[in-house]
Amino acid sequence: MSRPAPLADRFATVVPADEQRWNEAALAAPARQPAWRLWAYSEPAVVLGRSQRAWAHDRGPRPEVLVRSAGGGAVLVGPWMLGVSALLPTTHALVAGGAVPSYRWLGEALALALQRCGVDALALSPEALRARRGGRPAPAPDWACFGGVSPWEVLVGERKIAGLAQVRRREGVLLVAGILLCRPPWELLCERLGQGADEALRLARATTSLADAQPTSASPRGAAARAPALVDAVDDMLSRAMPSAQVR
Repeated sequence: MSRPAPLADRFATVVPADEQRWNEAALAAPARQPAWRLWAYSEPAVVLGRSQRAWAHDRGPRPEVLVRSAGGGAVLVGPWMLGVSALLPTTHALVAGGAVPSYRWLGEALALALQRCGVDALALSPEALRARRGGRPAPAPDWACFGGVSPWEVLVGERKIAGLAQVRRREGVLLVAGILLCRPPWELLCERLGQGADEALRLARATTSLADAQPTSASPRGAAARAPALVDAVDDMLSRAMPSAQVR
């Protein structure tokens, strides 16, 4: 059995646009093998879902506004988040069952990684989601990824800690995720997209982070670099879930 490539080949600190370029390049040719990347971010950016493209016009100063190929709501990426990109061939068993079932393996892998780090995380099944409608601690804006909850996204109690999205093409299926390492500056997201301060408060009430569970594990600057246990755990869980993976 070949030895796995070192984590450094799969984990990088990047500007957010570099992550989006890797995602697009990954789907530029037919996917032959599973592959993944973990991302830390050197600076913030707003990443919109593809249906939010109209919001990408200039709204003032930085952070940069990007549009991803995957759906879902707006995400504020930055040093407070660990990003995940996972590429699979369209015929792979993990994604062959359709869009919603394709999220299950990733949500469960992220929940297990968080559990390994002492966080009581759970990937929310479709049945559990239907049962909890209206049970969030406060209504949250549905235009933001972390304002809503979809099947197999990851919660701690009633608060969201990891969001998921995907893009399905003939060349392959790309799933992306963001795990909150510490509290994002939700005010920055709302100001950049012309939303009110009350929206930021609602997002804060509806979310949680690794730092909430382990206050010394992450900080607003370089949080991913200070959370090596989670990075290692996510990488290990992905390697277990995606057999025959090779680095692209």
